[in-house]
Amino acid sequence: MCAQLLQPIVFAQLAALIFLAVLFLQSGIDKCVDFSGNLAWLQGHFSKSPLRAQVKGMLLVVLIAEVVAGALALLGAIELVATGATVFAMYAAQLATADILMLFFGQRMAKDYAGAAALVPYFILCLGTVLLLQQGSA
Repeated sequence: MCAQLLQPIVFAQLAALIFLAVLFLQSGIDKCVDFSGNLAWLQGHFSKSPLRAQVKGMLLVVLIAEVVAGALALLGAIELVATGATVFAMYAAQLATADILMLFFGQRMAKDYAGAAALVPYFILCLGTVLLLQQGSA
């Protein structure tokens, strides 16, 4: 299986999964560890948006989505190395894409256009990972 990991598609799949695992686990864990700080910052961030009354609920949804996406990406990387399968990896990439879309929507609603623009590379990575995983299983 080690030789298989050096194949370009498999290597790229594994690298993308590890990137997503680090990105979403770190972000989700940060939100867990400093929930009140994140909530306070986001309440200010959304204070002039139509979403101002839903900040706590939105934070909980994003937190859960990030932790689950990161955990699935980690499981997907392990599954890929151990068996060559990409079931958990695909779930991770799809949930990560949905999470970035949620974040993008929030940034746009808060009129933080620079923050929304900063999410575009992550969105491209997530979509690319979905396509890469599909390519590898075709």
